[in-house]
Amino acid sequence: MSAPLPFRPGVAAGGWLAVSGQVGLADGVLVEGARAQTAQALASLRRVVESHGAGLADVVKTNVFLVTMDDYAVMNDEYAKVFGSEPPARSAVAVHQLPLGALVEIEAWVHLPDR
Repeated sequence: MSAPLPFRPGVAAGGWLAVSGQVGLADGVLVEGARAQTAQALASLRRVVESHGAGLADVVKTNVFLVTMDDYAVMNDEYAKVFGSEPPARSAVAVHQLPLGALVEIEAWVHLPDR
């Protein structure tokens, strides 16, 4: 299972990085469950951010998409492990369906340092 094309994980413009929605893919396979998918999506998000010379402290805003709000608590637990006590601004919404059958998708806006 791979991401549908066309797809760019992140696009930098004018001092900002827009990170495309990340789902819980590991080695091309969707991991099981909302907790694992959240952790994997955040790990993927971190890789995209770091590949553009930034860090998670530079993440200003995230949007989290959940297939069911029943997964909000486990998503929030994993999110807190990554972003700690000073997380970025965030929206979390329930959607009917996500790509590849994912339960969680996370996108972000990142302020790029020194740009």
